[in-house]
Amino acid sequence: MLRIGHGFDVHAFAEGRRLVLGGVDVPCGRGLAGHSDADVLAHALMDAVLGAMRAGDIGRLFPDTDPAYEGADSLVLMARVADLARERGYRILDVDCTVAAQAPKLAPHREQMRARMAEALGVPVEAVGVKATTTERLGFVGREEGIAAWAVALLDDGR
Repeated sequence: MLRIGHGFDVHAFAEGRRLVLGGVDVPCGRGLAGHSDADVLAHALMDAVLGAMRAGDIGRLFPDTDPAYEGADSLVLMARVADLARERGYRILDVDCTVAAQAPKLAPHREQMRARMAEALGVPVEAVGVKATTTERLGFVGREEGIAAWAVALLDDGR
């Protein structure tokens, strides 16, 4: 049986941090605030996979109150989510993501993001979609206060 999950995440910009999206260091004058590396794209995708399994969200699995996850590499956590899916009999078939950022431009980093997240999930790069958009200067993204990401995941539960 096929299962669909949806994920959403948002992080505010923060000075003195690096910007990590989809496991890729993106050149920018500031990064995103968060307990881990604040990879908003990876977080949305992990929530989509967990949602398809009806296994809660990353806050439940990797709580921001646990010092073990402070500064954590989100792709390491993503690999753990993928392992959990396999342990429960699921196969990740396809994922698709959208990042909303007014700046910086993300198109030059898209293929590397796809490759890094495919590796973490243990799927072919063709099974990972990444798109970037702006919000036409509307809302917190348009005012360059933060970045948002949405993701969907299609899993097969083996039945």
